[in-house]
Amino acid sequence: MRRLTRLFMIFTLLLAGCSNNGTGEQSLSSAQGSPSPNGSFAKDKTFGIIYPMTYPTYELITLDANETAANNNVALIVNAPDEANTEQQIRIMESMIKQGIDGIAISPVDSAALAPVINKAEATGIPVVTFESDAPGSNRTAFIGADNFMTGRQSAMTVSRLLGHKGMIIVENGMEEMLGMQQRLEGFLDYLAQESSIDVLEVHHNKGSEEQAMSDIETMIDAHPHFDAMVGLDYISASASTLIWKAKGLNRLAISMGITSTNKDALINGQLAAVISQNETIWGRTIVETLLRASKGEKVDSMLNTGITELSADQLK
Repeated sequence: MRRLTRLFMIFTLLLAGCSNNGTGEQSLSSAQGSPSPNGSFAKDKTFGIIYPMTYPTYELITLDANETAANNNVALIVNAPDEANTEQQIRIMESMIKQGIDGIAISPVDSAALAPVINKAEATGIPVVTFESDAPGSNRTAFIGADNFMTGRQSAMTVSRLLGHKGMIIVENGMEEMLGMQQRLEGFLDYLAQESSIDVLEVHHNKGSEEQAMSDIETMIDAHPHFDAMVGLDYISASASTLIWKAKGLNRLAISMGITSTNKDALINGQLAAVISQNETIWGRTIVETLLRASKGEKVDSMLNTGITELSADQLK
């Protein structure tokens, strides 16, 4: 059965594959507008968006950003490492600084490691906003997203309610070095310890790899066949658990992160019992609008909280 889910996983990745530029980085979206002979774009502003990795959730954010950019005569350069990688994020950001673009949005893999290059951009007059995961030790202009500690608590509240505040669960999280993931796990465990009798059997981190997430979840299922629920605290865990639930025909509860068409289908089909969202669908618009104001020298709030939403199958019917 594990071989079956592996093959299913590989087939899915092939269908969703993006072209690689040969540097270990993925260009997720070409800039809107064609470069002029001197290399600049025929737009009022040029902004860069840097993701931790390529993933469908980020593609949805890009679509939202593209629409807002087009309405404001803004060119977008969107890029990401092919796999979660701090060094590649730094190289991408250094390149954007060298190009002299007007603003940068980044979801940092490692906030501490990215802080110096964020500060470098800000020092040269390029406003930087973080999203999804913050870099509070840097001079970034603003953070866009939800409180990750509270997001973790919401995930815990949801699974606790669905299990009647008792039971045994397994947990899959994202990149261990990513601040947002650390905060989600802390909030999650804090709530369960204080407010429930739920036993957390194991916690694994997938390093931003869907294949690793698949392996982690299958390993935990094999080690704890009597578990009551699986909770994913990152986007990758959602698709990985959905593939496994389909392949194995599991009827255990699964709760995960992010509103995507795949997750909505999984809710309707019963592979997911609930989805916790930080309202990622408005991040793209918020990123572009915030960078527009900041690049014009206008004051912006240092924290733009997009809130937390719990979605169930009943809400989609």
